[in-house]
Amino acid sequence: MIYSKIIKLTMADIAENLKLVRDKISNACNRRSAEFGNNIPRLVAVSKTKPPNLIIDAYENGQQHFGENYVNELVDKANHPDIKIKDIKWHFIGHLQRNKVNKVLAIPNLFMVETVDTEKLASTVDSAWQKYRKQDDSQLKIMVQVNTSGEKEKSGCEISQTSTLVKYIINNCKNLKFMGLMTIGAYGYDPTNGPNPDFVTLKNCRDDICKELNLSKDDVELSMGMSTDYEHAIELGSTSVRVGSAIFGQRPPKN
Repeated sequence: MIYSKIIKLTMADIAENLKLVRDKISNACNRRSAEFGNNIPRLVAVSKTKPPNLIIDAYENGQQHFGENYVNELVDKANHPDIKIKDIKWHFIGHLQRNKVNKVLAIPNLFMVETVDTEKLASTVDSAWQKYRKQDDSQLKIMVQVNTSGEKEKSGCEISQTSTLVKYIINNCKNLKFMGLMTIGAYGYDPTNGPNPDFVTLKNCRDDICKELNLSKDDVELSMGMSTDYEHAIELGSTSVRVGSAIFGQRPPKN
């Protein structure tokens, strides 16, 4: 596997970056409305294109949840001899094709698939998980990805179809545990213009689903926010943020 060539970071650099991110998460929690409770959002370190040594450095500094966008890269890293023995919790956060489901479910320490966006994909994941779960009654945690921005190039189910998909998973996919909603959202939004509409839309979508399906809001997570906007996402109710460059450094520009 070929990883991106970036400015070399030491373990001390990773430790400093993680502390800064965690401090910003804590401060963002203090600024948010009381309606969102006191829980600290989950930090998922996005290690896309980053070499295994940086993942290990982050893990040694207390980071347990890591996210990967590409199936082959996730398989490669999760099975790396120095990583496989760690208690890392992997999140798959990229577009998942049905013919790649088995590769993802087979990796050690898979914690969650955040990008289920169709009934067909949900059914495929549900059926396949029976072969990989370690206990007969263990369910795979999944999120439903919602295309809140309506951009054609973005994955995710349509907002109007979200409730139907969630209901289908709860009623028909007994091997899956529905955990919440996830969105990528439009890139480059400036929060000085007001609340990010993608984040507001996902929160409203969660509220509508909970009302329609009689679910507790406390049991439905919101995964939104990345390195450029995770503080703003937390202020608007995110319970899980995906942060890459703020921890591991910027990826080099494409040639």
